[in-house]
Amino acid sequence: MQDQTTTDVLIDGRTYTIAGFESDEYLQHVATYINRKLGALKKNKDYIRLDLDMRNALLAINIADDYFKEKRVADEIRGDRELKDKLVLDMKHEIIAREDKISKQEAKIKELEKKLSDSEKKIVELETTIKNKK
Repeated sequence: MQDQTTTDVLIDGRTYTIAGFESDEYLQHVATYINRKLGALKKNKDYIRLDLDMRNALLAINIADDYFKEKRVADEIRGDRELKDKLVLDMKHEIIAREDKISKQEAKIKELEKKLSDSEKKIVELETTIKNKK
């Protein structure tokens, strides 16, 4: 099991000690993301006038919005990948079926070529027999 990482991050001008099972770099990346979201919200002058609970709720809503949009994209990609995997599997089965059919046809051709060769030998044999009887 991975060890827990503890690191200090700066969010909205305040230092927080956070812990997680991810790397220090990842935890810093999360803090940077939150700071970017806060910065975008602070650009709206009405946001500053809201009480702290409402600002925190708006931040959470914006983060959740990003999450669900990315999740939808990931789900679509996953669905596309599953569809492609199914198509590839279907194609592999089709190739195997066609190879089997080709193999059977090649065996049939060899059988017919043998019959043809045997028939040609028989013809030569009969022609020789007829010539010898004359």
